Amino acid sequence: MSQFLPILVLLAAIGVVLWRLPQVDVGHSAAYKRRRFLNWFPLGMTYALLYFGRYNLSANASALDKLGLLTKEEYGNIDGWGSILYGVAFLFNGPLTDILGGRFTILLSAGGSALMNVLMGVVLAQAQAGTLTHEQVVQYFTVLFCANMYFQSFGAVSIVKVNAPWFHVRERGVLGGVFGILISLGLYFAYDLSRLVFKESGPSWAFYVPALVLANFFVIDFFLVRDSPNKAGFKDFDTGDASSGTEAMPLINVVVRMMSQKVIWVIVAIEFCSGFLRNAVMKWYLIYADKIGIKATPGQDIAFGDPAWISANWGVILAVAGITGGVFAGFISDHVFHSRRGPVATVLYAGMLLGAVGAYLGLGTALTGWSVVFMSLCVIGVHGMLSGTASADFGGKRAAGTATGIIDGFVYLGTGAQAFLYARILPKDALAKDPANWSVWPLAMLPVVVLGLLLALNVWNARPQSKAAAAH
Repeated sequence: MSQFLPILVLLAAIGVVLWRLPQVDVGHSAAYKRRRFLNWFPLGMTYALLYFGRYNLSANASALDKLGLLTKEEYGNIDGWGSILYGVAFLFNGPLTDILGGRFTILLSAGGSALMNVLMGVVLAQAQAGTLTHEQVVQYFTVLFCANMYFQSFGAVSIVKVNAPWFHVRERGVLGGVFGILISLGLYFAYDLSRLVFKESGPSWAFYVPALVLANFFVIDFFLVRDSPNKAGFKDFDTGDASSGTEAMPLINVVVRMMSQKVIWVIVAIEFCSGFLRNAVMKWYLIYADKIGIKATPGQDIAFGDPAWISANWGVILAVAGITGGVFAGFISDHVFHSRRGPVATVLYAGMLLGAVGAYLGLGTALTGWSVVFMSLCVIGVHGMLSGTASADFGGKRAAGTATGIIDGFVYLGTGAQAFLYARILPKDALAKDPANWSVWPLAMLPVVVLGLLLALNVWNARPQSKAAAAH
């Protein structure tokens, strides 16, 4: 319980904050809001738990290396191939989600990921029993992790597709903040709870446990989640996004109309940068800390000022950072920038620039850890605003899956780029023990941050243009 207490207190605090935020009233009844909560909350928790079954590999990469199961370079290559497949799969799974519906595809995502995590756990168990060669472990893990990432790629498109008909465009800023909160909870599960399970029960259980909870939420979603208000006994309404006035058009026409918008492609480029930066921080900090000798595991009694305190509490820290970034981004989007997402991305990219500089200047000290935590706060805020909110705004509820698929696909192409890059340029063996040799880590982030900032400035005034609005 001591491991869960900080996050429970944090969730209670965030609940109070969200409850006290100024409300955007678009005329929903109390009954509608209650039913909508029962729709988006289990859906969102499923998305958080998908992170539990996705980042459990990177969370335990150093431990697997020490056991001789996967080296740092092998992990980087497996993660790179999985991320590339994840990104490419979005291009197909986004339109497929628009056709099949988000409820169907979130069930497919949870069930498929649960199965792949079970199989990865079995591979580790057999590897430890000596019934598999090292080459077989690497080959099986590559295939299974890629398959897991394929099923995982339905997660984001499903949550946006389902939520788009339930939320008016003016409500989606805070929803984007909630999206960031859910991502953060998933990171806590993956980076702290997963490492704790690995430590206490062994490598296989770090994959079995996410599979078990995903299977449970498969059942919960089956009974509670519905694709639109009218499928839950309420009337559909005009959400005011880019699909407004296009309900009679074939999906392909809506998609073509969406793809002709310059803003979609600028957001795609921004999110490529976000994918590179988010995972450059989250997936490599623990490896960096381990190599230079400041890594600790969850549950260790480490003084707050000790640089190892950050790695000992990495999951909780990421959760706090992400929740803070999500709430901040959602609030300023709806209540400061009048539901525009570009200014929020600009502010947060400026923060990432400061963080990358701080990470470089503080190598070997706690400053690097806190700098990359701040970068995580900013990048999760951007991701919630663009992948979780702007995709629905500019794609519209009719093409929300396609828009999210394209945007999130490039997030993971950015993720794949950083995985392959860092697997090759980061210091190896004895060289990795000197923090100065890790300067290439933050330096490689700087040009990506600057590019993302310039692109975000380009969409400062962007708003979704609906056909209904244009007719007036």
